[in-house]
Amino acid sequence: MTDISRTPRVAVITGASAGVGRAVAREFAAHGWNLGLVARGRAGLEGARADAEARGGAALVLPADVADAEAVERAAQAVVDRWGRIDLWINAAMATVLAPVSDITPDEFRRVTEVTYLGQVFGTQAALRRMRAQGHGTIVSIGSALAYRGIPLQAPYCAAKFATRGFLDSLRTELLHENSLVRLTEIHLPAVNTPQFDWARNKMPRKAQPVPPIHSPEAIARAVHRAALDAPREVWLAGSAVKAILGDAAAPALVDRILARQGYRGQQTGQAAVPRPDNLFAPMDDMEDHGASGRFGDEARPHVSAFRPARLRAGAAAIACAVGYGIVRTMLGRADRR
Repeated sequence: MTDISRTPRVAVITGASAGVGRAVAREFAAHGWNLGLVARGRAGLEGARADAEARGGAALVLPADVADAEAVERAAQAVVDRWGRIDLWINAAMATVLAPVSDITPDEFRRVTEVTYLGQVFGTQAALRRMRAQGHGTIVSIGSALAYRGIPLQAPYCAAKFATRGFLDSLRTELLHENSLVRLTEIHLPAVNTPQFDWARNKMPRKAQPVPPIHSPEAIARAVHRAALDAPREVWLAGSAVKAILGDAAAPALVDRILARQGYRGQQTGQAAVPRPDNLFAPMDDMEDHGASGRFGDEARPHVSAFRPARLRAGAAAIACAVGYGIVRTMLGRADRR
């Protein structure tokens, strides 16, 4: 019998051909993991495999569209056939459209939902089937601050991230009910310098950009690696994500107005958009490898802070209690003086 404690751990990463998924694959390979790499783009996947092998990991290329449940299932089984188990599954695939709701077609809404939401559902289900059988495992959802706060021009993506969070809340309670040893973690990201801003569908007059502050995919990958090992319920990356999430919780109407004024400009550069192919229905990295990083490297921060929401909420509650207690004491003191 194989002693799994002495063999490399096994992770499956969706969206592994580019962007955050690609950087995450590099990070885990550097720590000696065997990797199942899932994405549509063959050139990007081969580049990811080369990256992994250069860093000491082994990788299995698994071309698949995460919106195809059967393809995801086959990819999961191929990993088990190769290495005998799946210790970690990371759902990182996504798609988006930059446009007002009125300019987005039904097919575009459907496609973003299938990739960004159903891709997470199908990946999680495929992972669960194996992890329940083997008695352990960790599932990581790569989310976004936009899972808590919708912004203009990305309604399909925001809605898919909201839906993913609701799906995971439901699943988490089921796992607790079963006393399952399968762990479930959500990692909500800030703006990241990835190639998506050059290949996502853009119907706006100017080129797309991430809303500053921007972070490097390598910084995100390091945070994902740490979170995958610890498996907290949630991790929020960067102060910008924390501000967006907590600000919306405290004053959503105010955030509405701020985004109405700044949200359009913040997601576009000053350069005019030019007609180009996009990756919504077909991969952009099937013939050419685009790697992990986009064109905003000069602005990208090399480090990112990680926050545990449970601690933030506990701290906020403690502050609120202290403030409330101080107000009550003040009021009682005034009453005594009267």
